[in-house]
Amino acid sequence: MKHSEVQAPETMLQQVKLTCGLLKRVQDTNRTNTLPIEYEQLRDTGRLESLKLGWKPGDPNRPHHFWDSDEAKWLEAVGYSLANYSDPELEALADAVIDDLADVQQEDGYLNTYYTVVEPGKRWSNTRIMHELYCAGHLIEGAVAYYQGTGKRKFLDVMCRYADYIATVFGHGEGQIPSYPGHEEIELALVKLYRATGEEKYLDLAEYFVDERGRQPHYWDVERAALGETDTPRWGGSEYFQAHAPIVEQTDIEGHSVRATYLMSGVTDVALLQDDAELAEASKRLWHSMVDRRMYVTGGIGSSANGERFTSDYDLPNDTAYAETCAAIGAVFWARRMLDLDPRGEYADVMERCLYNAVLPGVSLDGKDFFYANMLDVNKAVWDAKRPEECHDSEQPQRQPWFGCACCPPNVARLAASLNMYVYSRRGSTVYCNLYTPSEAEFRFEGGSVRLLQETDYPWDERIHLTVAEVSGSPTVALRIPGWCRKPALSINGENIKVSAVLANGYALLTREWVAGDLIELTLPMPVERLYARPEVWMDNGCTAIQRGPILYCLEAADNGEGLHALVLPEGSALSASYDADLLGGVALITGKGWRKTAPGNGTLYAPGAPNRQPVELTFVPYYAWGNRAPGSMLVWVHTC
Repeated sequence: MKHSEVQAPETMLQQVKLTCGLLKRVQDTNRTNTLPIEYEQLRDTGRLESLKLGWKPGDPNRPHHFWDSDEAKWLEAVGYSLANYSDPELEALADAVIDDLADVQQEDGYLNTYYTVVEPGKRWSNTRIMHELYCAGHLIEGAVAYYQGTGKRKFLDVMCRYADYIATVFGHGEGQIPSYPGHEEIELALVKLYRATGEEKYLDLAEYFVDERGRQPHYWDVERAALGETDTPRWGGSEYFQAHAPIVEQTDIEGHSVRATYLMSGVTDVALLQDDAELAEASKRLWHSMVDRRMYVTGGIGSSANGERFTSDYDLPNDTAYAETCAAIGAVFWARRMLDLDPRGEYADVMERCLYNAVLPGVSLDGKDFFYANMLDVNKAVWDAKRPEECHDSEQPQRQPWFGCACCPPNVARLAASLNMYVYSRRGSTVYCNLYTPSEAEFRFEGGSVRLLQETDYPWDERIHLTVAEVSGSPTVALRIPGWCRKPALSINGENIKVSAVLANGYALLTREWVAGDLIELTLPMPVERLYARPEVWMDNGCTAIQRGPILYCLEAADNGEGLHALVLPEGSALSASYDADLLGGVALITGKGWRKTAPGNGTLYAPGAPNRQPVELTFVPYYAWGNRAPGSMLVWVHTC
């Protein structure tokens, strides 16, 4: 199929509307709470003031080299939000920031506050470390989103000038720099700019950055020599930057997890748009490296805080898990692009797992506080005993209002504001339903159109109703059958459809002469299930995790008391689910009978004999909702026997 028949996700902003349900509540909270408080943080921490270019050497609050990316992501989130909801006050704030960015732009198109005021004359001198291209990428994404959400071109025109300038700087031509970004981001951003403007030169530049990465000789070696760097690079060698080999030769997902997922999102875009079979194969190979061997049960990735990185296969510790919120967001970006490259339900399964269980935990239910890291095992007693210097804000077991490195809060905001783009995808006349949530959607394709109304209480209820409200032509409606669902049921206008007869690559493909008013009913039974890790994940041996539908669960001290590691869920213990509309914004709880182990002997540290058992009722809450009550311990993997 021609890539021109694949609808770009960002074009769905105004074609898909969330109407109610959990994801709509997340989006509404983002608009009313998160975006305003993030603007205040950008203002109060000096990020917005830095755009005035008033800083002088010796002044306090020196602009940081990736501050521009923070306001860029906020602007992107505002653009998406304005596509969904009119908000003149928020729009006015964003317009003022855009005016300042336009004023910062240099005559040749360059736009970076750090190098303009802190190190003038040193542009592009440290492409490996200093985030110029990363910031440019986020600014481009912000400009495209703001243009699509408001129709205003000012920001877009500013960033087209910057991208045009960057294209003159990088490449293999005379006087050009044969380099690429140390922190990837601009690759996927340039693809968005290409799609928004139709200018092939932006896609060509994205392809250059993708193809040049990891090729010998390393320009970064020349760059480091010019900078006088002779020590071992921090965090290790080029694999940390995904630059240890050309992408088409890489076998495993490596290095900094956010960098890796941003890169692979751009790689997958280029593979699709340039019909590059080698890049497509590399995308699938590295995807499976991540999903099959280096991903937490939550969908979190990047197990080590030391470098915020992937380590080795099956190295997935729980109490030291980093699983950065930004990395999970990057995995969602990549999954959505894999669906465009090759529409298979397995990619949407991972997208859903990451969204509900690795992204949503990154923000509090009221939208005001954030996790940077997402541990799967929090022992309050251990954290209470730590010295202050050990308690880095990015690794706290309680959400924080902001971070010194503030990448995660505006990243959560831009994904929440753009959730519309992930519900459906379209190839030709086939509309794929990837996520189940109450929504309205309308799609046009060659020879026809279709408008779909989705009604459901998913992820708490197993029933989904999809009404074909308007239709012309002969579209195919493709419904994802999640990998976690064992016995799906399907009907059209009350007539049962055998799922196995229409199932292909994880989707039930429904093709017929549709009539307005046709009702598709899909039932995805959601029994409570116990998950077990491969034995190579030694940290989880002897333990089980609890899942219902797409939602992963955990024990929290607020329901079970402290000392969660002393709790045992026996194999034969029945587990039941019940919905509580008044708890944690409305969630399904899971309960079952278990034991609490108590010390054997006379109180000595070690004693012969098995621990004593005290019967207890165990209560599990969705992992995404933990930490929204009193501070306390939390545990995903529970001992079983």
